[in-house]
Amino acid sequence: MNWDRVEGNWKQLKGNVKEQWGKLTDDDLDVIAGRRDQLEGRLQERYGYAKDKAKQEVDTWFSSRNWN
Repeated sequence: MNWDRVEGNWKQLKGNVKEQWGKLTDDDLDVIAGRRDQLEGRLQERYGYAKDKAKQEVDTWFSSRNWN
C-alpha cells in the first residue's frame, strides 16, 4: 500500500488523523491535505517530535489502518 491512498481519501481520513493527533487543528489538516511530509512536519511542530519520531508515528498510524 502506498501513500497515494491517503492523499486520495484525505477528506474521509481527516477525522481519524484528528482522533490520533488531537493537537492538530482543522487548519493544520487543510494544509496537510494528505501529504506525508506535511503531516510529519506538523507533528514535529505541535508535539515537539524529532524528525525520526514523527516518521515513526506516521508509519505506525499508516500500518494500523484497514485499507480494505
